[in-house]
Amino acid sequence: MTDRIQLLQAFDALLQPERFRDYGPNGLQVEGRLSVRKIVSGVTASRALIEAAIAAQADALFVHHGLFWRGQDGRVTGWMKQRLALLLAHDINLYAYHLPLDAHPELGNNAQLGVRLGLQAQARFGEQELGFLGQRIDGGVFADAAALVDHVQKLLRRSVTMVGQARGAIKSIAWCTGGAQGYFESAIAAGADAFITGEISEPQAHYARECGVIFIACGHHASERYGAPAVAGHVAAQLGLAHEFIEIDNPA
Repeated sequence: MTDRIQLLQAFDALLQPERFRDYGPNGLQVEGRLSVRKIVSGVTASRALIEAAIAAQADALFVHHGLFWRGQDGRVTGWMKQRLALLLAHDINLYAYHLPLDAHPELGNNAQLGVRLGLQAQARFGEQELGFLGQRIDGGVFADAAALVDHVQKLLRRSVTMVGQARGAIKSIAWCTGGAQGYFESAIAAGADAFITGEISEPQAHYARECGVIFIACGHHASERYGAPAVAGHVAAQLGLAHEFIEIDNPA
């Protein structure tokens, strides 16, 4: 058992949120009970995840997407009221880390996606160096775009959107999880043969076709399923707490 302050200090020491310019507050977003015995981790602080955490008898919920974002409507109505009411009624602490969770070099979303895909980062790129650039851990290459797409789909167990045509074998691969389609130009400039992220917007299709760099969108949620349980599990083991990852299905 620990307390919510020690748990916050452990998360902050690991993820160093002060290093990042982010879109919302990192750390303890909703204060619950002081004593913590069990952490539930998940991707987004949705009502479904909060209800699952209650059923799992969690004292703390650790997520990538919290409740509060810069520029949002500040009124506590509708879905916001429902989520907050559940957390407060059951005295559950909500910890949320956005960009710090993406960026951690070993346990973060990008690092853990690389592990799942058998990729080893050799450099960082893009704003705040959130993007990873590397190659296959086994030293191999993908013969073409179809081979890379098949590899990603099999390991993530879902269909992806692919645009572009490789000019040859695919060796250098860039990736950045979630809504990082805006990093595509930086990935091209960094010398990537392919870029993997969660989402695609209209401009990226043209860049891919014109620059000969493959763009793969594998889903925002699908690309960010791995950092939260890795970090929460690490901290739980460090502090002697129970931990459970709960997957809430999301087609995005």
